[in-house]
Amino acid sequence: FVVVLFVLLVARLVVLQVVRHDDLALQAEANRTAVVPIVPNRGLIVDRNGVVLATNYSAYTLEITPAKAAPLEPLVDELAQVVDIQPRDRRRFKRLLEESKSFESLPIRTKLTEEEVARFTAQRFRFPGVEVKARLFRNYPLGDVGSHLLGYIGRINQAEKKTIDEWPEEEQSNYVGTEYIGKLGLEQKYERELHGTTGFELVETSAGGRAVRRLESQAATPGNTLVLSVDIRLQALVEQMFGDRRGALVALDPRSGEVLAFVSKPTFDPNLFVDGIDFDSWRELNESIDKPLLNRALRG
Repeated sequence: FVVVLFVLLVARLVVLQVVRHDDLALQAEANRTAVVPIVPNRGLIVDRNGVVLATNYSAYTLEITPAKAAPLEPLVDELAQVVDIQPRDRRRFKRLLEESKSFESLPIRTKLTEEEVARFTAQRFRFPGVEVKARLFRNYPLGDVGSHLLGYIGRINQAEKKTIDEWPEEEQSNYVGTEYIGKLGLEQKYERELHGTTGFELVETSAGGRAVRRLESQAATPGNTLVLSVDIRLQALVEQMFGDRRGALVALDPRSGEVLAFVSKPTFDPNLFVDGIDFDSWRELNESIDKPLLNRALRG
């Protein structure tokens, strides 16, 4: 009986150490290390004279990973005692929760102040699954000037995820870790040129999943700068001359066919959409009799 048991033990050791060695070694390495994507800086958009029309800035966000967090409603209530969380933040988080997987990190508050970051960091031990992360946000410095031309970016939704899943594997992998995509205008048309190339970090992790040290890295390549033929001073002048009237105007250089101004009035502020537009702003834009979201230069 003892001999039989030893034979079984040896046989099992042979299976684990010889037959399944490569497979188990690969699993062990996967448990020890993790590949973290490095999202590239989105390319700038500038006019013919170098005036910046779309740029990026860095800010802190408070994010929750539902799979690692406590029951969400009580957790958000407790967080609201540490940082300012408005009803619109809760509504946006609930919507993102419905669209995303439980292991994805979702923002409950964006653009935290330094004081809020310090307050949360001091009490972080109370909130498992909640982290402060530095994120890049898109910014349109001139506000509603040229909004129909530029378009805007927004968080990737389920329909866009399905579209990305149908892309070639190389292009899919370039969007790992990317949360925002061009939704309209030039931001959408030149999405792949503006996006850049995603980098990665191979990090060694502890049993708790925390990064211990960096083993290997490849820097992300920023997106290309998009230089327009548009003269934004002319664009702003025409928009100002329209006043409160509705209409469209496209100005071309007859010598080259270059578009010098592309105006649709009324306009809207694309900055409202970057972080997820709140309900009141969306209703105001969507229900306005002037239809500011209608691109009259293309569809009027």
